[in-house]
Amino acid sequence: MSLRDLSQAGRTPALPLQVQMADTTVQVSEWLRVLPGQRYVGVATWQGREVLAKLLVGGRAQRHYQRELDGARLLAGQGLPTPALLAHGFVEGQGGWLLFEYLSGAQSLWSAWQAVAAEPVLTDAQQAVLGEALATVGSLHAQGLWQADLHLDNLLRHDGSLYLIDGGGVCAETPGQPLSRARVLENLGVFFAQLPAELDPCLEELLIHYLLANGEHALPLEMLQAEVAKVRRWRLRDYLRKAARECSLFTARIGAFGLRVLRREAEPALQPLLAELDARIEGGHIYKTGGAATVARVDVDGRPLVVKRYNVKNLLHWFKRFWRPSRAWHSWREGNRLQLLGIVTPTPLAVIERRWCWLRGRAYLITDYCGGQDIIARFEAYQQATPPEIELLALDRLFAAMLRERISHGDFKGHNLFWDEVQGAWSLIDLDAMRQHRSARSFARAYARDRARFLRNWPADSALHQLLDQRLPQVPGTCPN
Repeated sequence: MSLRDLSQAGRTPALPLQVQMADTTVQVSEWLRVLPGQRYVGVATWQGREVLAKLLVGGRAQRHYQRELDGARLLAGQGLPTPALLAHGFVEGQGGWLLFEYLSGAQSLWSAWQAVAAEPVLTDAQQAVLGEALATVGSLHAQGLWQADLHLDNLLRHDGSLYLIDGGGVCAETPGQPLSRARVLENLGVFFAQLPAELDPCLEELLIHYLLANGEHALPLEMLQAEVAKVRRWRLRDYLRKAARECSLFTARIGAFGLRVLRREAEPALQPLLAELDARIEGGHIYKTGGAATVARVDVDGRPLVVKRYNVKNLLHWFKRFWRPSRAWHSWREGNRLQLLGIVTPTPLAVIERRWCWLRGRAYLITDYCGGQDIIARFEAYQQATPPEIELLALDRLFAAMLRERISHGDFKGHNLFWDEVQGAWSLIDLDAMRQHRSARSFARAYARDRARFLRNWPADSALHQLLDQRLPQVPGTCPN
């Protein structure tokens, strides 16, 4: 297959695949990242050795090729650890290629972070991962370079060394001279914005690792925090836009006669369910039926999922609902919002709306199944005692996150809060009324209602109610002391 043919090969070209590039060929054995018609990155064999092949095609191939080439040369030119560029080339009208040394068995720092992310804030293991990353970023900045798309997946551990990858995002001010303070703060803002907000109080401690590698500038904490907040707002807006369109994470079909958005990785497994949604709901385990919503657990190839169908009760109900986003769509957006913000909720897998000339009708939301106990069942034995401290700490973290992000649930009864054994956290479900507030005043009122509704799960004279009332944070002026 030529590069021109590859540009028409879609998202999953069949493997193994031999690609002809001018006077050389590669045999691709595994795709690592694919942007259809633009970029194909995979593990390949070239001249008898294993390589990482970046194949760039389509209308913007030359620009992307030059950016990748320039970035790889900048990293190597400043003596920074990066996989060796073995071969490269570009053919007008077809595309370009870059073949890099393949670091077999390498682990990204993102994988290393995921292994320790559930630990209490800034354990030694967490500090080791982040300290290693920040020291490498400091070395990068000390040489006048920065990685525009700076994240832990662009740092690879291999044979005891840490390598910088993805030259397409590498930029320079003056190579060989330290970056300006403004650029340093901006780039560190990108780095820290992708870490849990719970780490924000530890920024000063973490910066020590960076400053040991690049102490050129004093870095005011307030300015760094402002950069982090700015990037977090942008990332959230960008992610929610992606959750409503075709992209590498989601597959979407939106039109006058229907809406269907799926998490791309789940699409193949969901196809049998999507083909007969209503029948599978009726044949599943019904939690709630009739009225405005029907909720059922269904099994797909042994994997339990939850399907929530939003019904149209009658003509009057339809007149109230058809002109605005469905509750399924609202729950889809808010579920994705919570996941990006690091608040546990069952993964939203798909949202479907039935439409006729853009007028909305019945809608569906499909999520992972949260199989733990809800908090009422979990705390049943502790009404006159103290629940396990790990579960109380997890509750503290949940309420702190809701306060930090100005999120109200809207129906904070105990049956909407489940214990997740795997993550050691409380998982929020039923997000129909969830909201992230812009106004501190509106959030304070909504949070006060959530807190009061949560405490009503237990009798006011019970020891558990009193313990939680003392423990849960209050918004000043909204709750009695």
